[in-house]
Amino acid sequence: MDLILIRHPEVAVEAGVCYGQTDVPLQRDARESARMSMARMNALNAPVCIDGWHTSPLQRCASLAHALSACAHIDARLSEMHFGEWEGRKWDTVDRALIDVWAADIEHARPHGGESLAQFADRVFAWFDETCVDQEAVHVVAHAGVMRVLATHLLGVARGNVLQWSLDFGGVAWFRRVRGQWLLVRWNA
Repeated sequence: MDLILIRHPEVAVEAGVCYGQTDVPLQRDARESARMSMARMNALNAPVCIDGWHTSPLQRCASLAHALSACAHIDARLSEMHFGEWEGRKWDTVDRALIDVWAADIEHARPHGGESLAQFADRVFAWFDETCVDQEAVHVVAHAGVMRVLATHLLGVARGNVLQWSLDFGGVAWFRRVRGQWLLVRWNA
């Protein structure tokens, strides 16, 4: 089985703003981004999408999924992590003591009042467990957080480590299950 994830394109939001589940628009036309994404997928020789793209309902992902295929499977479990009171705020305006509380227990702390990393990961894993059974290939337009927690799940890597992995807007992550084991084919391609 192949799991292909594309991070949504760049968004029209000021740099340094925490936007998690805030529904922000894309900076460019989704059709232009879809053409670029398909060219990248073809260059990587990635499996062709047959059953439509899975996506978050947030417009930065859903608009690209709709531009890539007439069939988009919308699922709220693929939404980015919810950052509660920090949503829409510049990171440098968040009380440093609260960020330190969060960093001290990245898995379970919720100083923002939103989801903990563990809650977020459980939601994404529930989607994965339901959707990726007996499939040849699954294609997803995703948020960076979704891609990172799926990487931890599939590769057995500590979440704190993967959170630091670079992931560009439009970056591709490709995983393949071979003889019951998940392998990373591409990251940020």
